[in-house]
Amino acid sequence: MTDFRQQALDYHEFPIPGKTAVTLTKPANNSHDLALAYSPGVAEPVREIASNPDDAYRYTNKGNTVAVITNGTAILGLGNLGPLASKPVMEGKALLFKHFANIDATDIEVKHRTTEEFINTVEAIADTFGGINLEDIKAPECFEIERELIERCQVPVFHDDQHGTAIVTAAGMINALEIQGKELCKATFVCLGAGAAAIACMTMLVKCGAQRENIYMLDRQGVIHTRRDDINEYKALFANNTDKRTLQDVITDADVFLGLSGADLLTAEDVALMAPNPVIFACSNPDPEIKPELAHAVRQDIIMGTGRSDYPNQVNNVLCFPFIFRGALDVRASCINDEMKIAAVKAIAELAKEPVPESVLAAYPNVTELNFGAEYVLPKPMDPRLLPRIAHAVATAAIESGVAALTQLPTHYA
Repeated sequence: MTDFRQQALDYHEFPIPGKTAVTLTKPANNSHDLALAYSPGVAEPVREIASNPDDAYRYTNKGNTVAVITNGTAILGLGNLGPLASKPVMEGKALLFKHFANIDATDIEVKHRTTEEFINTVEAIADTFGGINLEDIKAPECFEIERELIERCQVPVFHDDQHGTAIVTAAGMINALEIQGKELCKATFVCLGAGAAAIACMTMLVKCGAQRENIYMLDRQGVIHTRRDDINEYKALFANNTDKRTLQDVITDADVFLGLSGADLLTAEDVALMAPNPVIFACSNPDPEIKPELAHAVRQDIIMGTGRSDYPNQVNNVLCFPFIFRGALDVRASCINDEMKIAAVKAIAELAKEPVPESVLAAYPNVTELNFGAEYVLPKPMDPRLLPRIAHAVATAAIESGVAALTQLPTHYA
């Protein structure tokens, strides 16, 4: 572990600090180049954009840019460490955008005193970019922030901790339940955790067919039920009319456990109480709610997923967010709506059922084969088919749902 810590620090420090840089896309080799790039030539696109703002997509990089913005209040499993401490994570998101979808992303860390101040800051700079990726913002403020920015901004706004997690979780869950011989609409769910990701995951699963009355969500005080008066409006969406109060009460005969909470909160005894052929997605990072080895030791009939790359079935946002933005940017979508999200869910789920290219196996030296089944319910992040499949599905959904400024797919989608 000490060696890995030092490797991580060295990776971020050498040969130059950080993970991203700016690259020029036009020549700047002589005086004529400079005259075109800046004064006086730059005045021409300025005039065009002033006359027609959409020309910003013709003459600037706006159409291929995303701002990755945070206030550092919920840094991936580390909590509220402030905006500056979040910068390595935001740079990491920018790296993933570029590597997987060739999108130029800029990390922006915002200090603010109030939620409204943060919203105003993001709104004021939004037109610079083709899209806004909100990241690592704590609940419940993140819900208000995203809702307001979607309303105020003219470009897509997407809180990845909510919707990216939800999309990948839903895709994996649909496949896992199919393998287990169960139907989404009949399954009983236990969701341990009631933050942004948990609420978004369960909301997405409901949109895909899960029944709200079959969902039991728990926070630190136990089961969220209709007689509690200490829950916010977002938790209230999943208040179940039940007399069950504890994790043990609701886990008994449950088909699915979804953990978005903390390490080691699900015991072997809890797993033993679940229905036959259960699905467990223990997504707390870096340490899951239950270690796969322990869960599998208790019973052989489970399908297990985590947020980690060193176990099968990694539930990882990188399976969707670069490709969702790619599709949205390519047709200049004004938002990322439910139709686009569900299209991404279906594309991810379907891809896992197809034969895996040799190039994917080569990227994972410890893996000799990958076939749709209990240890492969989601594609691997290094699968090159993710980009064309998900971007195409998302762009098509944007056009069909009427939120795309361009009503034809780009030629490279053919």
